[in-house]
Amino acid sequence: MDNLTFRYSILLLEGMKVTPQSGYIAFIFLLIAYIYIMVCNILILIQILTEKSLHQPMYFLYCNLTLNDVIGTTVLVPRLLKDFLTDPSARYITYVDCVFQAYFIHVNGTTSHTILMIMAFDRYVAICNPLRYSTIMTSEMVVKLSACAWGVALVLVGILLGLTIRLSHCRSVIQNHVCDNASLFKLSCENVVINNVYGLTFTLVLLVFSIGSVMLTYLRIAIVCFKSKNKATNRKAFKTVTTHLTLYLLMMVSGFVVIFLHRFSEYADNRRILSVIFNVVPSGLNPIIYGLQTMDIRQGIFKRFKNKLSGM
Repeated sequence: MDNLTFRYSILLLEGMKVTPQSGYIAFIFLLIAYIYIMVCNILILIQILTEKSLHQPMYFLYCNLTLNDVIGTTVLVPRLLKDFLTDPSARYITYVDCVFQAYFIHVNGTTSHTILMIMAFDRYVAICNPLRYSTIMTSEMVVKLSACAWGVALVLVGILLGLTIRLSHCRSVIQNHVCDNASLFKLSCENVVINNVYGLTFTLVLLVFSIGSVMLTYLRIAIVCFKSKNKATNRKAFKTVTTHLTLYLLMMVSGFVVIFLHRFSEYADNRRILSVIFNVVPSGLNPIIYGLQTMDIRQGIFKRFKNKLSGM
C-alpha cells in the first residue's frame, strides 16, 4: 500500500486501558460531567448574550472562555464515551477525523492560555486604570482582543498540524486515548526533528508569554491594591485575582504534567487519565469560578428559571 493511500486509511486508537466494569463506571461519570459542562456553559453564554445589563467587556471576553470550553469538551468527551463502550480492538478512526480532532484539541489548549491573557488585561485596566476603562475597553477593542486570542491559536496550530500531515506513515496505531500532534507524527518513520523543534518552540513561546503576561498583570494589580486605601476595591480586586489565578495554576500544573509524562512511555496510562482531567476539570470549574460566582450572571440565571417555572 503506497503512502498516499495509507495517509487516508483507518487508524486504531489504543484508548483508555480499563476493564469493562471500570469502563461502564467511567462512562457514567464522564457523561454526567459532559452534560453538566455543556448545560452550565451554554446557560451562561445565553444569559450574557440576551441580558443587556451584561453587555460589558468583561462578560463578552468571558464568552470566549465559555465557547472554548464547549468546543474542547465536545471534541474530546463524546469520542471517549464511545470508546468506553467499544471493544479495544475496534476503536477505529479515519486519518482525516484524527487530524481534525488533534487540530481542535490543540486549538482548545492554546486558546485556554490566550483567552486568560486577554481577560487578565481587562481586569488590569479595570482595577489599575478605572477612569480610562470605558475609553480603552471599547467594543472595537473587545473584538480585536478576541480575534487575536483565536487567530493566534488557529494559525499556530495550523502550522503545527501542517508539518505533521506532510509526513508519510508506516504505522497505524495511535498510542493515545485521543488524537494529538505527537501521536500523529509518531505514525511516521521519517525524521521528525522539525516537528519536535517547532512543537517545543511553540509550547515554550506560548508558556513564556502566558506566564509572563498573567504574572506581571496580577503583580501590578497587587501593587495598586497595596497602595490603595479603599477596602471595598481591594476586596473586589483580591476576589478577582484569586479566582483567576486558581484556575490558571490548575491549568498550568495539569498541562505541565501531561507534557512531561508524554516523554515517558511507561507512564502512558497515568498521562491519559491526567489528560482527561486537564480537559474536563477546568471546563467544569470555569462556570463556577467565572460565571455562577458573578452575582449578575447568577441572579440572571436564577431569575430566568424562576420565570420559566412560574409560567408553567
